[in-house]
Amino acid sequence: MRYQLTTPSPLGPLTLLGDDQALYGLWFADQQHFGADYDLTAIPTGSTAPLTLALDWLRAYFDGQAPSPFDLPLQPEVTDFRARVLQGLTQIPYGQTVTYQQLADQLGQPTAVRAVGGAVGHNPLSIVIPCHRVLGRHGELTGYAGGLDRKIALLTLEGHDAATLTR
Repeated sequence: MRYQLTTPSPLGPLTLLGDDQALYGLWFADQQHFGADYDLTAIPTGSTAPLTLALDWLRAYFDGQAPSPFDLPLQPEVTDFRARVLQGLTQIPYGQTVTYQQLADQLGQPTAVRAVGGAVGHNPLSIVIPCHRVLGRHGELTGYAGGLDRKIALLTLEGHDAATLTR
């Protein structure tokens, strides 16, 4: 059975979704695509081992450590293409960034930049699968479902100079 829980974070409340096996979602309370296609009104509040692991992961992350997304049992329920994009996101090291074009190139689909952007924007596991590490063609800040201020805060936490991040 799936459960959800909401936890505070330095960037606002986060809602997590998981069962006894995996973490399915992690969203800022007011972000675009909140809850993905899950009916969160029908999912009870509770806790599971993966949710507890995710809370520990988030504490470590916000404490400035660099936990790996592979430390958690993730199970994003997405299309095959989006799964490939999310897998590509997990390969971006803590503190580094790539452009949407670089990500499309890495996937072997250099003309699919817009589709890659759509997949990044619909990432159901914010922060853990680091979509905030993707920038526009010239290194500028572009779209983030949680908002650009949060994207800047996450990149700054990872060591980027906020003054060099352009909108």
